Amino acid sequence: MSNRYTATHTSLRTAGIMVVFTLAFTAMMSQTYRVTRPAIEASEQEQKMRLINDVLPPGSYDNTLLEDFVAAGPTPALGLDRGGRIYRARRAGVPAALVFEAVAPDGYGGKIQLVVAVGADGRLGGVRVTAHKETPGLGDYIDPRKDRNKTRPWIGQFVGMSLADVAPAQWKVKRDGGIFAYRIGATISARAVTNATGRVLEYAAEHRDALFAASTGSAI
Repeated sequence: MSNRYTATHTSLRTAGIMVVFTLAFTAMMSQTYRVTRPAIEASEQEQKMRLINDVLPPGSYDNTLLEDFVAAGPTPALGLDRGGRIYRARRAGVPAALVFEAVAPDGYGGKIQLVVAVGADGRLGGVRVTAHKETPGLGDYIDPRKDRNKTRPWIGQFVGMSLADVAPAQWKVKRDGGIFAYRIGATISARAVTNATGRVLEYAAEHRDALFAASTGSAI
């Protein structure tokens, strides 16, 4: 009986120590998160702005871009299964551009995440890949940081283009009957980004006025 009592007492004591340790550790991690969260969020915002600045010159708008957005729900035209954000750039209150989060769902390695800027005049400000799993040294030239041609990166060919210049049916790589270049041996990656960019342009043309008129932060 004594041995049984001692074993039970020891087990309870050990369990109690573990509970106290767990609670203390949880509290410590929670406090750490609260302290570091502002820095993490600031870093994320900075990184997002760097990407946006690549497709939209900072001098082309004067509003606080990341605070002026609409929340898109699942939107097949933009490749968004779970939704995303569409940012509105304005200058002196006048619409300047829309910046879309978009996804090309059919890359060689899976989904290719994009940020695409479309000016109020319907012309592309630029396209950037934000995440992908394309083959290193082959299909990853869709990302200008990986493109070996630093003078004329592949993705730069979209800048300034619009549906007025290129009909929707022509937003394809040349191999598929369109007008856009691609690199031999990595057609799928280029095809996915080109097709997705064309779809974003069509969506922007159709919904431009409604997107700029929507309340900040509202869902569409």
